[in-house]
Amino acid sequence: MPVDLIQLPAQSLRLGMTLPYDVYDGGGKLLYARGQTLRDSPLVRGLIDGGAWVRSEDTVEYQRARAHRLDTLVLQDKPLSDIAKADTSFRLEQPAAAKVELGPREAWSDLLLHTHALLRETEPQDFAGRLAALRDQALQRLHAHPDATLVLLIFETSQEFADYSARHALLSLLLADLTAQQLRMPAPLREALQGAALTMNYGAGPAHDRLAAQADAATPSQRQALAAHGDRAAARLAQAGITDNAWLTAVRLHHEAGPGPLAGRGAGEMLARLLRRIDIFGARLSPRRTRKALSGAAAARAVFLDEHQQPDEAGAALIKVVGLYPPGTIVRLANGEVGVVYKRGFSANEPMVAALLGKSGSPLSNPVPRDTRLASQAIAASLAPAELKLRVNLEALLRL
Repeated sequence: MPVDLIQLPAQSLRLGMTLPYDVYDGGGKLLYARGQTLRDSPLVRGLIDGGAWVRSEDTVEYQRARAHRLDTLVLQDKPLSDIAKADTSFRLEQPAAAKVELGPREAWSDLLLHTHALLRETEPQDFAGRLAALRDQALQRLHAHPDATLVLLIFETSQEFADYSARHALLSLLLADLTAQQLRMPAPLREALQGAALTMNYGAGPAHDRLAAQADAATPSQRQALAAHGDRAAARLAQAGITDNAWLTAVRLHHEAGPGPLAGRGAGEMLARLLRRIDIFGARLSPRRTRKALSGAAAARAVFLDEHQQPDEAGAALIKVVGLYPPGTIVRLANGEVGVVYKRGFSANEPMVAALLGKSGSPLSNPVPRDTRLASQAIAASLAPAELKLRVNLEALLRL
């Protein structure tokens, strides 16, 4: 067996999943290429039960262990020739390396991969259980570090259109949970909203991803294919074992629940209205190849006012919990500095900001915390992500 192959734990693969990596047998023979869908067969069931091998380079654990090894050599002031040699010869051979605690970015990358795969499976097995596990992992990270989690997801969502549908699903889940907390929803409704947020575009992910990446506007056939996708998503979810009527109704109506108070609506329609505002907010923060992402304040305005330009109860609940300048969005301060919001403040318009560019426009060596309650550091403008011409050190930002 080639030394760079490691065995996946049993049940890591599922029938119907789209493979995110090449799969080999124990002798190093390629069985299934990345991007293929696993169909039911004796071979596939054997792989699911524990006979699958993947290249160590394809795992998050390998990348983290390799980076740690190279960082150690640099800190030890080793010659560049030794570092290069160590890089090319590095192998992940110790099982203990797989137990390394993932950092925030790596953990969300892993969740993104699982979200992408699960929501695209054509023949999902134990869909409800696996979706609940995915939801719980994401919410556990949100509840442990809410501001840092919002910074990471909102900032990265605003920077690229790759994996649009999976990113949108995860961001919608987090926003739904925070909004449900704000409204003090009972647990059953809160869980229904969480599930609906993750799955409102179930089955339409590939179409959304193509639209996000293509250079031309949507064609009539693409628009027709996406029409009534809420109905189709709800039907597919029911077939996959989802039985919560409020969840299914929210998915079915998430493009159709009109403006007006939340009171007086049925449970599913109320959740659908909340989901509609969450959906719009996330979409405004996300770029496509044909359009740039909006500023945080512009995205907030898009949901705070309803279709008749009147204050919207559902949108107001969302903005109350994330602020007018949500974590992860770009702002310019009264003193001329430009930075990223990294923490929500005591009021919706006074968050904490990490300055990245000085008054002259030159990059600062490290993010510098600014308190926007002070007049000299108050927010003067909300900027679109494309206006920040700087590669942001997210790790340094997340440490604040």
